[in-house]
Formats: sequence, structure tokens, C-alpha cells
Amino acid sequence: MYFKVLKIIKRFILLCGLILVGQNVCAEVLDRMIANVENEPILESELQREVAAIVQKIQASNTAMPPDYVLKKQVLEKIIIEKLQQQLAERAGINISEEMLTNSATDIAQRNNMTLEQFKQELQNQGMTYQSFLDNMRNEIVINQLRGKEIGDRIKVTDREIEHFIETEDKAGEGLGQYHLGHILIAVKEGASADVIQKAKSKVDQLVKELRSGQDFTKTAMSVSDDDNALKGGDLGWRSKSDVPTLFVDVVSKMANGEVSDPIRSPSGFHIIKMLEMKGVGAHMITKSKVRHILIKTNELIDDAEAQKRLLALKQRIADGDDFAALARSHSDDKGSALKGGSLDWVGPDDLVKPFQEAMDKLTINEVSEPVQTQFGWHLIQVLERESKDNTSDFKKNQIRDIIRKRKIEEETELWLRRLRDESSVEIYQDRL
Repeated sequence: MYFKVLKIIKRFILLCGLILVGQNVCAEVLDRMIANVENEPILESELQREVAAIVQKIQASNTAMPPDYVLKKQVLEKIIIEKLQQQLAERAGINISEEMLTNSATDIAQRNNMTLEQFKQELQNQGMTYQSFLDNMRNEIVINQLRGKEIGDRIKVTDREIEHFIETEDKAGEGLGQYHLGHILIAVKEGASADVIQKAKSKVDQLVKELRSGQDFTKTAMSVSDDDNALKGGDLGWRSKSDVPTLFVDVVSKMANGEVSDPIRSPSGFHIIKMLEMKGVGAHMITKSKVRHILIKTNELIDDAEAQKRLLALKQRIADGDDFAALARSHSDDKGSALKGGSLDWVGPDDLVKPFQEAMDKLTINEVSEPVQTQFGWHLIQVLERESKDNTSDFKKNQIRDIIRKRKIEEETELWLRRLRDESSVEIYQDRL
């Protein structure tokens, strides 16, 4: 359908080109305003670009395409929500520099084993300009920073909340199972009348009945859901068992594979959850190392070459029989560990900066490393012991902390976006869609 529309537009542009007077009229028709968001227009060309991008993603995922009018409605709502957030971010003074964007793009290219130029070429091969990629990335970073400022900074997780989770939701360790969930939201405005609420309830009851009778969940979500994930078919992805809004926890814990929930009421409206898949988790083992080091910092008098030279001399003295701890106490610039003979005690994964961690992991017991550079200076490293231990308890607590935090953020974000939309001045010209 979309490509047919493109062909019609191309023929239309060609016809306009033959009539000098009609050129301005055609441009106006193609770029007419279809919505007004707080006095900022959304043009038809903007909607067409977004629809084209979504169509490409849907086709790539082999998902059934929703009707054209449904797709336009969902995409337009997505643009409206994004514009409202962009406007709020601008008022909050959130700006992303070109340098930050370039650094982020370079990092993405390197993670994909490409240079920045190769990454640009790959984008072009996929039909996207580098500038479009940067614009999308800027928009994503700005919105993430805005949400962090408006929501994330206010979210706290207490030890008591973690204990309560374990007591009520993680019985026998079941709370950390992995679940693949689908979600549909039928939105209801805050303060809606009883009649509006009843109509929404009737609609969602009928949807549940149809879904349980075999109606495609993905296609239904794309057509009717008011959630941000509608264009993904309502797919919430894989989550820890309780990594869903608090309102859904009891429902999810009792669902079987493929089951569709009863309607769930929240301040945002009515929700439907589908259990797409489920799996469990096992013990979590980590390797810890008992390590010590000697640090030489660089300064105006000691450059990189001099720091390495001093450490190599110390390494030779250790090889000749001098005591590592004694040399650390007299030579290390890390005064905290120097008092303990250079000891950092037992450390686990991600406790230390990456260059130090990587060099340490390669050492055998009692082996002394070559000089290793980090942002703190140059180090000699020695591993005294290693042990593997079951870290399931601490791992679970950290997971639970993340689950509770994400749950709170998701609940607050949903309400925040709904209020932002309801309280803003938005006019949609339905006759132009």
C-alpha cells in the first residue's frame, strides 16, 4: 500500500512540474499540516517518513501489516508524544553537542568492528543517511535525559523494599524467572466519566474474548493499543518475572504459556497481558581475585616513559627477592592501598577499571604483570589467590533492586506521558489523514 502511494505521489509531482503555476500548490498539498502540537506543526511529509520507517521494520520482522489508517494513527500519536517531550526538554535546557553525537556514533561503529566511515557507508546501504541517524540518536538521548530528570532521579529503592519483594514475590526463588510478555493498553483519561469508562471496559472485554479465541495478539496490539509498544505488536520483550508494573505482578505469577489475562485496571486505562514464553534461571557463579598493586602516577616531572621505567625496575627487584608489600608501602602513589602493602583485597567482576581488570585476569597466581596503564596512572599487578563462589544471593538482590527500580520508572513514565498528552494543546486534522 505504502509503495503504491509513493508511486502516486511521484506521478503527482511530475504532473505539477509540468505546470509552473501549480508547483507551489503541489508543494503545499504534499507538506500540509496534519496536526498542531503546542503551536508546533506536524507536516504530512514528516508523517510519511515515519510511516515508511515503521513499514520497513514491520516487513523485516515478517509481521502482518495493520490497515493503513491504523498505522498512520499509531505513528502520528508516537510523533505527538515525542514532540511534547522535545519541547519540554528544550524548555529544560537539555542540549546534546555535536561532539557527543560523533563520539556516540564512533563508539557504536567500534562495537560493530567498523570505522566511522565504514559505519556511514553501512547506514547508506540500508537506506539511511548519516545525518538522519544522528538526528534520531540526538532525539533518543534528549528524551532519555529528560525522563531521567523528570522521573529517574526521583526513584529510590530501599533495602526494606528488596526484603519485602523476597518475602512476597520471590518465594523459593521463583521471582527471578524470565518471561516474554505482550501488552495492550486501552487508555482512559484521568477524570473520565462513568460512561467513557464503561465503553472502554466493554471494548477491552471483547478484545480479551477475541484474543482467547485465537485472534492474533501482535496484529491486535498494533491496531488498537495506546501503549508506546503498539507498533512493536505490544512486545515487552524478555523480563524478570516481576520486572513489570506492580499492578501486573500477581497476574503474571499465575499465568501459563500462551495465556491472555483478564482486563487489569490502572489510572492509565485497561491493560491486557499475554504470556508469550517463559523460562527459569540457575545459580550465579563469579570468580574473585585477591590482588595487590603498585601505582606510579604521571605528573609534570614523571611522564609515561619514566613511570614505566620505575615500575620495571621495581618488578626486577621483586624477581630478585625483594618483598612486593614493602616496595608498595615505600613507592606506590595509591596511599590507601600502600599502607596495606598494595592490597586491594578480594575483588570481583566490574569492581575495577577495564584495563586493570583485563590485565589481572590474564595473570597466573603470584605472577607480576608488566606495567599497565589506566586513567589513574601506571600499575604493577599481582594476583595472590582466586576463588569461584556462588554469588546467587547478592546477584538476586541486585536483580531485585533493578526490577523494583524499572517497575517504578515504567509506572511513573506511563502516567507522566499520559498526563503530558492530556494536559497539552494538540489538534489533529482528521480529514487530512
